[in-house]
This record gives sequence, C-alpha cells and structure tokens, in this order.
Amino acid sequence: MKRIPAWQRLLNLVLVGIALLFFLFPVYWMINTALKPPNEWLTNPPIFFPHHIYLTNFSQALIHWGGLKGLWDSLVVSVGATALSLVAGVLGAYAIARYNVGGNNFSFFVLSVLFFPPVVVSIPMFQFWRSVNLIDTFPAMVVQYSSFTVPFVTWILKGFFEDLAIELEESAMVNGATRWQAFWDVALPSVKGSVVATALLAFIFSWNAFTFAVILSQGHITTLPYILPTLMEGHYVLWGDIAAIATLAVVPIVVLAFVLQRYLVRGLSFGTIRESL
Repeated sequence: MKRIPAWQRLLNLVLVGIALLFFLFPVYWMINTALKPPNEWLTNPPIFFPHHIYLTNFSQALIHWGGLKGLWDSLVVSVGATALSLVAGVLGAYAIARYNVGGNNFSFFVLSVLFFPPVVVSIPMFQFWRSVNLIDTFPAMVVQYSSFTVPFVTWILKGFFEDLAIELEESAMVNGATRWQAFWDVALPSVKGSVVATALLAFIFSWNAFTFAVILSQGHITTLPYILPTLMEGHYVLWGDIAAIATLAVVPIVVLAFVLQRYLVRGLSFGTIRESL
C-alpha cells in the first residue's frame, strides 16, 4: 500500500479545518448572538464571546414570541407530512421500480414537480383550502407539505429499489409468499436504512418550509419559520430572539441526525458496493 506523505496528510487536515470553519462559523455565530444581551448584537468591532450569558433571549423566544407553540406545531406538521410522504412515496417508488408504472418518463415527471417553486402554486393552493374551510389547520399544512415531499421520497427510493436484486423477492414468491408479502417482508426491510435516511431528509424539508407556512397560516398554526419574520419590526430587528428561535429549531434536527446516524450511513451507501464490483 502506498504511503501518504506527511505533507499531504497535513495539507488534508488544513483543508478539512478550513472547510469546518467555513460551515460551522454561522452556527457558532447564531448561538453566540442568542446568548448576547441587546447592547452587544451589533457592536463594531463584533464581540465573539459575550461578556455574560444572557438567557432572556431564550425565555422571550419560548414564551413571549410563541416559540414553544411553534416547536409543537412544527413537530406535528413535519411528522404528519413525513409519515404521509413515506406511505405514498415508498409504494410509488416500488411500483415504478418493479412495474415501470406510467412508462419510462413517469419517474422524470415525478421529479419535475420539485422544479416548481412553491410560490407558483400559492394562489390556487390558497383558494382551494379556503373553499373547503381548512385554511390555518393541520390537515391543510400536512397535505400541502406532502405535495413536495412525496415526489422527493418517491424519486430517491426508486433508485434504492432498483438497486435491490429482484431475485430476493422471486425466491420468496417461489416459497409461497404473495407479492405483498415479498414487498413487506423482503424488499422493504432490505432498504430500511435508505427509507430512514430519506425520511430524515423529508422531515428537514417540512421543518424548514417557509412559503406554505406563511400562506396557509393566519395565526392559529404557527410553525417556527412563520414566527421568525414577526421579530423583524419596522425600526428594530430582535437579533437575539431570532437567533434563539433559530437555535431551538436546529436542536431537534441535530439530535435526530445523531440518533439515526447509523441508518444514514447504511442507507446512503446502499448499492455502492455492488456497483463497484
């Protein structure tokens, strides 16, 4: 095995350190701002370490600005949209991969839905939900978020099902399993890691969705992306409170990613070994 020169290892470490600094500095600055008192938000030169920890930003964000309710509403909408997307997306992806449902171009049509910016469908979407009296409700939010996450889940999982050897399912059916049992007991468990990884990505998309939250909410369902603009007043921006809410919004995603990290590695690397052989 060829030995990597010491200078090259050092260069790799330096490049990785620069990349980490570039990507993690905004996170650090967000947390730093959340812990600063108001008189330190916009100082020149900037203060990289607060002189004292100012937790009032978090209490203001959670209680006064409705951050606690925002966390709950975001959780309900995101979990609901992710669950609905998985049910529809897994079945759709399997049908496309195994039966070529819709023909050769149907999978690209599914993907093309993601090309539309959400604002394109905002007016007809609002009119529809108002006509059925579901504006500012959880069902409308969940279904509307799913209109973009279902195509995403379908497209991603289609590739994983195509990488799965069909002989596994055929062997199960030869031994007496039905087509549904072959799917449920053989195909689905084989791509479990990929499903979990895709579900996390769909959850993140729903958690961060801004356009639908603003259009469909009238103050009853207030997700975290809906709350943030309310802190930008006409003559003053509450940077500390905004940073506190943003920090609270990041925590569940980071915790979820750490809990599911073994599924993420297994799911996102599925099929690469076979392709390299």
